[in-house]
Amino acid sequence: MRQAQVIRNTLETQISVTLNLDGSGRSDFKTSVPFLDHMLDQIARHGLIDLEITAKGDLHIDAHHTVEDIGISLGQGFAKAVGDKKGLRRYGHAYVPLDEALSRVVIDLSGRPGLVFNVNFSRARIGDFDVDLIQEFFQGFVNHAGATVHIENLYGRNAHHQAETIFKAFGRALRVAVEQDPVMSDVIPSTKGSL
Repeated sequence: MRQAQVIRNTLETQISVTLNLDGSGRSDFKTSVPFLDHMLDQIARHGLIDLEITAKGDLHIDAHHTVEDIGISLGQGFAKAVGDKKGLRRYGHAYVPLDEALSRVVIDLSGRPGLVFNVNFSRARIGDFDVDLIQEFFQGFVNHAGATVHIENLYGRNAHHQAETIFKAFGRALRVAVEQDPVMSDVIPSTKGSL
């Protein structure tokens, strides 16, 4: 069963994440950060991952801790759900357009955390959401999923479109990376024998 539940409680946030890698894209989010909920829905739908996230955070300060800790918790959930990674494709990539914007995401479930984030947003905020938090979300994810993720917005003028193409491409790349490879069903996809 490629499922996981993570509970993360700190003085700043209380997060619960439940995920199923072999889902149908169902989702339920209660984070009190509406734009993030919209972006998380892109991951679930395009990754065909069933995903439930509830979060309470110190939003009276700002959304930083909440967004980062959701990324951390989601990464921990992925690490649990993929287990020893036996039979996984391991690598995934996707290009996703939305009107004038185009983004590329490439993932390696390598066991080594690393993030390359090449995105120049056209503005600093999408509504009241600080676009800097998108990188914080992904940094939290890669650090705790043990994944290398390269994210590039190749071009775009609308910051909402830029962000949405990133999250859609991330979901689609994850979908490929966590797929079971029927040719290597009992093999860990590494010359080292472990990931």
